[in-house]
Amino acid sequence: MTERLVLIDYGSGNLRSAEKALVRAANEAGLDIEVAVSADAEAVRKADRVVLPGVGAFGDCRRGLDAVAGLKDALDETVQGRGKPFLGICVGMQLTAREGHEHGVHPGLGWLDATVGPLTPADKSLKIPHMGWNELALTGAGEGHPVARVITPGDHAYFVHSYHMTVADERALLATCDYGGPVTAIVGQDNFIGTQFHPEKSQAVGLKFLTAFLEWRP
Repeated sequence: MTERLVLIDYGSGNLRSAEKALVRAANEAGLDIEVAVSADAEAVRKADRVVLPGVGAFGDCRRGLDAVAGLKDALDETVQGRGKPFLGICVGMQLTAREGHEHGVHPGLGWLDATVGPLTPADKSLKIPHMGWNELALTGAGEGHPVARVITPGDHAYFVHSYHMTVADERALLATCDYGGPVTAIVGQDNFIGTQFHPEKSQAVGLKFLTAFLEWRP
């Protein structure tokens, strides 16, 4: 039976690149998955998998979600209520936190006990935003996660961000990168996972990560 993945269009994120990467990952893995880009709450409710992208400021992205009638409730019902697999990308990951501290304090979806704050690398010569390729390092929790564990030593992913997530429970931290100190790269809990990096821009590493997400049955 064909699975339906909904890539949420709420006015934030490089939807075309993400859509192309998800379709390619599904096709190359021989998975019967239809990828649909939609802002319709009912489409999200009927989805078998959900991907939430995000580019820009935390507060702007949250307002974008709230501006689409019924979308937040549909997300809560589908992901938290029905346990469908969810992937958040960049600010889409950050939105799963309790709150974001970017140009004020803004509520997140509250699925993860975490906050999002400014990057403050110990090496002051490092530029903000953190932009470019960086090596991923799995945590112990990540090594045992069905999706995150496809990351291997030496794998690099593409980052573009000025804010990062801090989790309260280390079991939700699956991978980090180093940018003047450890920076959260992958988080996960129950049926949702999120990446600070952009898998759709991370070439072979991103493709194998997306494939693992599409094959995941939490």
